[in-house]
Amino acid sequence: MGERKLYVAIIGGSDATEEVCEIAEAVGRDVARAGAFLLCGGRSGVMEAACRGAKEAGGTTIGFLPNAERGTENDHVDIALPTGMGEMRNMLIVHAADVVIAVEGEFGTLSELAFALRIGKPVVGIDTWQLAKHGEVSDAIRVAQDAAEAVRLALDLA
Repeated sequence: MGERKLYVAIIGGSDATEEVCEIAEAVGRDVARAGAFLLCGGRSGVMEAACRGAKEAGGTTIGFLPNAERGTENDHVDIALPTGMGEMRNMLIVHAADVVIAVEGEFGTLSELAFALRIGKPVVGIDTWQLAKHGEVSDAIRVAQDAAEAVRLALDLA
């Protein structure tokens, strides 16, 4: 039996700038080139850009949709999984992943980060949330400067 493929979740805002989307697209490309599956929320912004990059590199993309039916996923999702759970699908995304990469993001991304860290999934971030507890900065989120470093770190941690 061959080596098991990794599942890498890409999380970030559904409303992202062009610059952030370029980073997410590069992350998606690198994930696919590494032979891993790309998981995400299946919608727009960072999710769509990461899926586009993965598809361009011949990868497989899986989107956990917030609604109860298919048809709202972005055009680059191969496998659309409707959850009917709204934002609570965030737990499914990170639970299904071996490792999580956050690209910037808003409060939905923050919830995914919290879920991932709570259940012990490794997390790598590019220009994303910083965490502190009792005034001390936490190193729970490994910081990467670019897409290549983020994917390299994520694969090492998975």
